[in-house]
Amino acid sequence: MVAAAINAATPKKRVHSTQKSQKSEATTKLRPPPLALTLVEGRGFVELAATFATRSILRHAPRGDGHSVLVLPGFLASDRSTKPIRQFLDELGYETHGWGQGQNLGKFYKMRDVLEGLVEEIHAKSGQKISIIGWSLGGVFARYLALVMPDKVRSVITLGSPFAADIHATSAKKLYDFLSNEGPARPGDLEQIAGDLPVPNSSIYTKLDGIVNWKTCIAKPAANAETIEIRLASHVGIGVNPAAFWAAADRLAQPEGTFKPFAKNGPFSLAYG
Repeated sequence: MVAAAINAATPKKRVHSTQKSQKSEATTKLRPPPLALTLVEGRGFVELAATFATRSILRHAPRGDGHSVLVLPGFLASDRSTKPIRQFLDELGYETHGWGQGQNLGKFYKMRDVLEGLVEEIHAKSGQKISIIGWSLGGVFARYLALVMPDKVRSVITLGSPFAADIHATSAKKLYDFLSNEGPARPGDLEQIAGDLPVPNSSIYTKLDGIVNWKTCIAKPAANAETIEIRLASHVGIGVNPAAFWAAADRLAQPEGTFKPFAKNGPFSLAYG
């Protein structure tokens, strides 16, 4: 079934020419992932198992200065979902923090004020800038926080986060709109989150994402921005994927105020696109 999903996600050669109007629409509006990919998102459990199986390898991941790291969960998830990556980073010497807000039900305009207060609190306790890791919707929140609090945010890492292009190209859009009940985004907000950030930022994504269109995870080219593809990963598994863990550790280990693109090497090099 996974093979069928991959085939469904692979572009096919066109047999007939497409009308100009159809071309124009295709370039301006993205579609959610194919249903075949959504149906095999359960493979995320395999990624979690792979992380447990490679714990002895992950202990040798790059280590940084042990600064504070805030980890934000995805839509409908809670701090339970981010516990594996927080435990991994704790073992590397970082001081990690969950968001402590229960299940993530969206509500961007309500939660952003809460999260600003959380960043303020962690920054005050640590006395230094913090890094933020956001999984899916959590990454959208993370990019917002970097925009408005660059004096307190050191870097941002997103995992399968739909912050660019058409962020509505997701199979969870209707459910998000229903639970969030906030209406459309305010003018300019989405463009700012998708634009340049004042801090180093890394978008970790997979082209086999069954929840969001992977093109919505591609960061705008900038001197302090990059995208890192994890081959064969899933949306629900990218936050517990060993190759993603290693890449995140490598990014966090960079000295504050510096940025060098990920080298895509190490024990999981074959997993990087």
